[in-house]
Amino acid sequence: MRIQAGVCAMVMAVCGGIAQGQITTDPFVSGVSRPVYMVADPSDSSRLFVVEQRGAIRVINNGVLEAIPFLDIDPLVSGGTSGNSEQGMLGLAFSPDYATSGRFFVNYVGTVSGVSGTSTIVAEYTRSSVNPNIANATERRILTIAQPFSNHNGGWMDFGPDGYLYIGTGDGGSGNDPGNRASQLTFLLGKLLRIDVSDPNTTYTIPASNPFVGVAGAFEEIWAYGLRNPWRTSFDIDTGDLWIADVGQSAREEVNVQRADSTGGEHYGWRCREGSIENPSFPGCTPTPPTGYTEPVHDYSHSSGRCSITGGYLYRGCAVPELYGKYVFGDYCTGEIWALDPSNGNSVVLVGNEGFGLSSFAQDADGELYVLDLFGGTIEKFASVNAVDSDGDTIPDSCETVCLADVNMDGVVTPADFTAWVAAFNAQATECDQNEDGLCTPADFTAWVANYNAGC
Repeated sequence: MRIQAGVCAMVMAVCGGIAQGQITTDPFVSGVSRPVYMVADPSDSSRLFVVEQRGAIRVINNGVLEAIPFLDIDPLVSGGTSGNSEQGMLGLAFSPDYATSGRFFVNYVGTVSGVSGTSTIVAEYTRSSVNPNIANATERRILTIAQPFSNHNGGWMDFGPDGYLYIGTGDGGSGNDPGNRASQLTFLLGKLLRIDVSDPNTTYTIPASNPFVGVAGAFEEIWAYGLRNPWRTSFDIDTGDLWIADVGQSAREEVNVQRADSTGGEHYGWRCREGSIENPSFPGCTPTPPTGYTEPVHDYSHSSGRCSITGGYLYRGCAVPELYGKYVFGDYCTGEIWALDPSNGNSVVLVGNEGFGLSSFAQDADGELYVLDLFGGTIEKFASVNAVDSDGDTIPDSCETVCLADVNMDGVVTPADFTAWVAAFNAQATECDQNEDGLCTPADFTAWVANYNAGC
């Protein structure tokens, strides 16, 4: 069970900072074909769904990979089977009411009748009413976007705290956005889209609060724009902030943040801007200083073999206290993993190097993090080398549920805990602090009574 964030400092002194070598990853699952995304089952915390780029979704049940795919639409999916293909099945999102409706959405590259080449396809499927490990084969296409080139397909999708479906799209591909699509509101490419799919009887509707509703010529689905190829975006499960990793051209990789109170409409700079600099291919494209753009909170160069950012998550788990409140991301080419600390000026620390094609990160129902190896077909779980398991139950102490009223820590709450609290008060021990204000005062007795009455 998850520990209260306020208790973190009482459990491990390392919650505030990271030193290289404190973070590791442990094997979790192997035998997956080109894994590119993984998401938790919103109806069952013991299950995870992993997307295979070829066009299948596999179920991981209590750490065991099911042999039969949840969904296999390989014949409908273009690419994603070899090399550095950027096509294939790229995204998966479960409806907020998945537990009852069984509705989920996939994002893949395929063909559309009457449209030349390939297209991004967002489609709805449903879970079988008989077997939760199997999806029904019937597809309902929600949205299609023609792709002029084979690369830069984006592919991420998720439901925001507002219940709307957010979709990340690439700029259409090739290099340097030859159609300048990302910065124009007359294209759905190079954008973050926001649509309402809550009505199963229609494809989607456009939220009235979208920023370009009523703007002549603009696609009203657009929520934000100026993205090159957003590769893995995520919502902070605590604050609702949106973290967007955008792959650069040949100079910079970037991390953008859209705060939870945003009303949309941000322009993240592409193709004039690449990271925090002007795109070297378009000198003079932006004024000095740049105006009209939302600058990234972090960017990095292509030095030392780095080439393509893989976005991650703002860590809210308990097993790795060193990462709490930090944004974890990596580089696909080098396998390096960093942690960005928003509370410390967005400072960045290298925390590991997987040494493989880092295709995606993942987050489970408890906020714990995983990393996916595209070519090795493995998934690894983040862990702390400082983890302590004092009771030997395989659950780190940092994840044990803390019952404040059980001062003598005998597993039950009884009047004997009052005597233990008095002793803790006299000794000014940490167990005295029942209101979690960091102090041991007479006010904690009142707090202990309340905790005692509440039980555990």
